[in-house]
Amino acid sequence: MALASSINGVDLINVRQHGRQFCPIHPLVNFRNLKIRRFERVIRAESQMTNPRPIVVKPEIDFNDPDWKKKFLEDFDKRFNLPHLRDVLDIQPRPTTFSLKTRGTLEVGNGAAREDWNGFVSDDDRALLKVIKFASPTSAGAESIDPDCSWVEQWVHRAGPRKQIYYEPREVKAAIVTCGGLCPGLNDVIRQIVLTLEKYGVKNIVGIPYGFRGFSDEGLSEVPLSRQVVQNINLTGGSFLGVSRGGPSTSDIVDNIQAKRIDMLFVLGGDGTHAGALAIHNECRLRKLKVSIVCVAKTIDNDILLMDKTFGFDTAVEEAQRAINSAYIEARSAYHGIGLVKLMGRSSGFIAMHASLSSGQIDICLIPEAPFKLEGPNGVLVHLEYLLKTKGNAVICVAEGAGQEYLKKSNTTDASGNVVLSDIGVHVQQQIKRHFKDVGIPADVKYIDPTYMIRACRANASDAILCTVLGQNAVHGAFAGFSGITTGICNTHFVYFPVTEVIASTRYVDPNSRMWHRCLTSTGQPDFE
Repeated sequence: MALASSINGVDLINVRQHGRQFCPIHPLVNFRNLKIRRFERVIRAESQMTNPRPIVVKPEIDFNDPDWKKKFLEDFDKRFNLPHLRDVLDIQPRPTTFSLKTRGTLEVGNGAAREDWNGFVSDDDRALLKVIKFASPTSAGAESIDPDCSWVEQWVHRAGPRKQIYYEPREVKAAIVTCGGLCPGLNDVIRQIVLTLEKYGVKNIVGIPYGFRGFSDEGLSEVPLSRQVVQNINLTGGSFLGVSRGGPSTSDIVDNIQAKRIDMLFVLGGDGTHAGALAIHNECRLRKLKVSIVCVAKTIDNDILLMDKTFGFDTAVEEAQRAINSAYIEARSAYHGIGLVKLMGRSSGFIAMHASLSSGQIDICLIPEAPFKLEGPNGVLVHLEYLLKTKGNAVICVAEGAGQEYLKKSNTTDASGNVVLSDIGVHVQQQIKRHFKDVGIPADVKYIDPTYMIRACRANASDAILCTVLGQNAVHGAFAGFSGITTGICNTHFVYFPVTEVIASTRYVDPNSRMWHRCLTSTGQPDFE
């Protein structure tokens, strides 16, 4: 029986309970090629991380079965079906109060939208999850399901306002909470959620201060929100509501939701926050509460599955240009100058890769997914010697999670349970200085760490637009009766995903992808393995 990869590009492997080991290659599948080697590199990189993410292995598929595609699609549709309040409650919808042609208040005509407005999304609308048909498993970045790279249509739910809603807006109390670390665009999303809720007719909107902590700390009170309160919060960075990691137990949070009579909870955060939101959603379902839990994916690392990008990422890449340009100027202005920039990216190197591509000034880009050697004839340090001899200077960009195998493990975690990483930037800086001292070549190394600068700034225009749409769609999803979902952009279309699917594992840079190949072409760096 040949094994099928997941739709997320997790390749053909078998993971044993107490470790990772490749399964024997099935005779039907000649996968001793770039696709297997690519994933072997990802596995090695992951095993070197101090906080590895789980690898999700989907059920095996027998490709000899003529109905395998039908069974695959049935499983896909089941997994991507959006959880709804109707699943556990006997509730009926009412006509929506959302219409851009509505001029009256809720008291006029029961707030019903005008029938002649054609701006609603059908519940049956779908968007394609994958749009490329790969001709061969050896194609760069190929994410094939079967050995023949069959085209299988995988459809996900389109986001947007529905004609039918499952709440009376005048009776709704909605709450917003921002969790984890800061990210450009948080205030933009908060603002749009509030504005859209008011468009539906919701009057009771509150913010939960400082993440999930705000549900338990007696010293933290709800923050009343309205158009007047949030009108200009998008002009600054950070979170108007504050952020924090960790928090009370799921049961305590749901107890608090009941006590506060919250009907909708909008959760802004990364994969850890999404996992917490899913637990809250499940507890609400167990208690048969009419509460919609809707997430908006927030991470500048861009490491959330299935989505084109997450808000804050574009701004982070743009802000990183300042640090890279400073490093370039320092390197160019010094005799044998070397500029070293460390960027965020615990387990995924998207910021480092995109910042390197966009700057055009990077000679070496190091990310967690592409293992590298510092020493030896094929190592980074020897290549630096070559760059100094041929160019006279060099600029290096390294993601914070890269090269952790060279560092002493900290064995400590933050409040979210993430292992605290050792500083690869300082280590590389010290190794460069030591190496060039040993070989007798002068080198002037300048190290720049803009970590918190790139996440505390205001969202740029691209992210501001993305945040606007995500905030609006989060409200549309809640009023449509969905819960345990997140909203994002997929192949340029805005969609809803079940939270269970986006937290299945972390999204990584594919070392065999065209984007990573483009980065290598731009930097001109060799293989450092």
